[in-house]
Amino acid sequence: MTIELKQIIEAVLFSAERPLTTRQLRGILAEAVDEDNPGLIEPFRNVREAQIAAALEELKTAYELNQHAFQLVEIAGGWRLVSRPTYAPWLKKLLDEARPYRLTPPSLETLSIIALRQPICRADIAAIRGVEVDGVVKTLLEKDLITIVGKSDAPGRPMLYGTTQKFLEHFGLRSLEDMPRATELKLRAAALKTEQPPPAAEDEFAADDDDDDDDDDYDDEEHDE
Repeated sequence: MTIELKQIIEAVLFSAERPLTTRQLRGILAEAVDEDNPGLIEPFRNVREAQIAAALEELKTAYELNQHAFQLVEIAGGWRLVSRPTYAPWLKKLLDEARPYRLTPPSLETLSIIALRQPICRADIAAIRGVEVDGVVKTLLEKDLITIVGKSDAPGRPMLYGTTQKFLEHFGLRSLEDMPRATELKLRAAALKTEQPPPAAEDEFAADDDDDDDDDDYDDEEHDE
């Protein structure tokens, strides 16, 4: 049996639990070991990233042309095999018991603010939202969607927060530039800097007076694939 580069990449991506970059794939190819059949892996030890990128594009195109139930997508700077949104109803049923927790609307808003303004401290998040955010920030930290990225130079040296790799992976984002509603959040950020009242957007960003700690689950319906 003759093994092609794209077949190896396909097998690796199928088994991977996280997106893999072309650099990571190259490392896997270079460090693979097969004591029983060393001649099988030797031809792929010195594969260049450009060759891997070309193989990825071939796989992506093949999945599209053959209308597979899965697709190859770029997420969080890497590549991953995921199911197509069309099959979400059946996959939701299958994975219902193992689905991750949902986030309440206050937590989603807080997470969006952190993603756009990072690095950002709790006081600035609270100023944008108009409510205390200690409970929400704690929940987001526990879910590994945000992390502490440093300390501010402001008095008291408050902690600064930013999003994690898991944030990009879960929401299917290649980078933070893919975030939805960035324009609205930028307007609010600009309003905070100029100490002007934020623009009216009550339908999307109304402050929630409910308990921010009630983060039972978070919504991943858009990324069940």
